[in-house]
Amino acid sequence: MRQVMVRYKVKTDRAATNEELVRAVYGELHAARPSGLRYATYKLDDGVSFVHLATYESDDGDNPLGEVAAFARFQQDIAERCEERPVVTELREVGSFGH
Repeated sequence: MRQVMVRYKVKTDRAATNEELVRAVYGELHAARPSGLRYATYKLDDGVSFVHLATYESDDGDNPLGEVAAFARFQQDIAERCEERPVVTELREVGSFGH
């Protein structure tokens, strides 16, 4: 199982666009229901910082998000939307409760 966190900050005037693109990803995920994927996105209190958490298991080790067309559209111009570019961090669970 792999767990990944991505954190970034968008430009103030691009926050709504970013949120729309994220919601489109979830629309497609709800329709496709890829197996082995848990995914969540959070907007922080400043209204422009976002955190994405993905947990996935796959036979080939690839993240199932790579097969989601809406995710590709979300990534397409991410650098242009960002004040601070995405930082990807691999997570290693120390403990958890309730899932």
